[in-house]
Amino acid sequence: MFVLEQEILRVHQHWVLVMFGLRKRQFPDDSAAGSVNSGNAGTAVADGRSQSAVHRSELQSTAGSDGAAGAAVLEATLAPVTASVTAAVTAPVAPAVMAGSDGAVPWSAIKDPAREREFQQRKMRLHEVLVEAINLKFASGANETAARNMFRTAVNSLIGRTFPEESQEYLERLSLELIDEAEGLGPLECLMRDAATTDVLVNNPFEVYVERHGVLERTPVVFADASHLLRVAQRLTAKVGRRIDESNPMVDARLPDGSRLNVTIPPLAIDGATISIRRFPKNPFTMAQLVDRGGLSAGMADFLQAAAVSRLSVLISGGTGTGKTTLLNALAGAVPHDERIVTVEDSAELRLCHPHVVRMESRMPNTEGVGSVTLRDLVRNALRMRPDRLLVGEVRGPEAIDMLQAMNTGHEGSFSTIHANDTKDALTRLEMMIAMGGFELPLPVIRAYVAAGIRLIAQMARWKGGARRVVRVSEIVGVRGGEIHLEDVFRYQPVAGGGGSMSFQATGYVPVCLERIRSHGFDFPDEDFRPPV
Repeated sequence: MFVLEQEILRVHQHWVLVMFGLRKRQFPDDSAAGSVNSGNAGTAVADGRSQSAVHRSELQSTAGSDGAAGAAVLEATLAPVTASVTAAVTAPVAPAVMAGSDGAVPWSAIKDPAREREFQQRKMRLHEVLVEAINLKFASGANETAARNMFRTAVNSLIGRTFPEESQEYLERLSLELIDEAEGLGPLECLMRDAATTDVLVNNPFEVYVERHGVLERTPVVFADASHLLRVAQRLTAKVGRRIDESNPMVDARLPDGSRLNVTIPPLAIDGATISIRRFPKNPFTMAQLVDRGGLSAGMADFLQAAAVSRLSVLISGGTGTGKTTLLNALAGAVPHDERIVTVEDSAELRLCHPHVVRMESRMPNTEGVGSVTLRDLVRNALRMRPDRLLVGEVRGPEAIDMLQAMNTGHEGSFSTIHANDTKDALTRLEMMIAMGGFELPLPVIRAYVAAGIRLIAQMARWKGGARRVVRVSEIVGVRGGEIHLEDVFRYQPVAGGGGSMSFQATGYVPVCLERIRSHGFDFPDEDFRPPV
């Protein structure tokens, strides 16, 4: 292993020179050698120091825009390493699965987790040579396309020389996944390529789950070991400009594609690093699509859309993964296009199909503990931005009082979501959040404020099998006897005499807000709210 480490150091040294050449910077010989050969470099360092000026001169004159010439020089530097690398990584191992025509392997094609683990271990040994030793940071500021082309050419060259006996499909998969290790998400990349995947959940290096079509299932995807998983976790957080280590072992952020990311590492995560990725569809569901998928009835959808147009404030309640954000996206699609919407979120997840939207996202404190911008700060700022509608992605703290102030002072028709198991629980949580805002208001005043600001509550639930439904639409009528009075307009409940089957049904209650909805041109006769006979 010591010999391999020496060879890795040699590869590192020459790669640094390649990157310096791409930058086209002039370094004195002793400076370049010192930057490359820091630490106990041994014989490889001495050899590199004597050749640094030659390599720098060659690369500055040959590295073109496509990186082909630089790659040729890099291949030459990798040639002496091939024998040592081959000895270290060519332990017998059967291919885990063959790649497709484009080299990408769908995760569902991986059948044997044990073989897949061996494949990942072999890949990581090569990765140590090509990624850890070849520090891609040196490519920053250079021609990025040339640097990436050079790296990919070096990968293909090294793999071809190291594993000449393997099939072309195997080599293509190994090459693709090595590049994924350097530029992407490593073993998780195949899961992220699956458009049906909504959640990627990594419990430990050998347990990876996904949610597809609302159902959790374990995948055969594995990592080589705990350190491999930790490196992927660190790379994910680095992509979004965050740092994760023992002093900061939790990160909650948003990936460039809009996915929500949560990473936790030891000592908080006992069994190793954990990664949770919540993905969102590129094209958000419309209300009509939710009806087609059985999320709610056509009558419920028409009523909620009419309420949105009529500027009735709506609170969407439900547990984790019940579809609150999905319904909020669809409901916001009914807002007239001549109105200005300002969205405020902890992690930007809303994707509104609306021409006039301003999106804002809260910010965590930096490493020095300063610079944080809370959701409450954003809500207050949003009120100075002339919004017609205010959308708070999820209310979970003292920002509740500011949101209700907006709803009660000219920003009717605003929407938000809240975590709760029932409509009454949602109101109780909202009262607690207002108390957290530092205002010592009597409970009757708080309840009157809530009843004046919010008119409708839509309760979401997730059923066995992954189906997500609107199980209740309730109207806040007012405060009676010191309590907020709710009346259910629609419910998802068992069908009378239906043998246990369930359906969306009107309760027979004609909402008070119906008069306002009709004043905006919607025709909802009282008969629409009668329960089925």
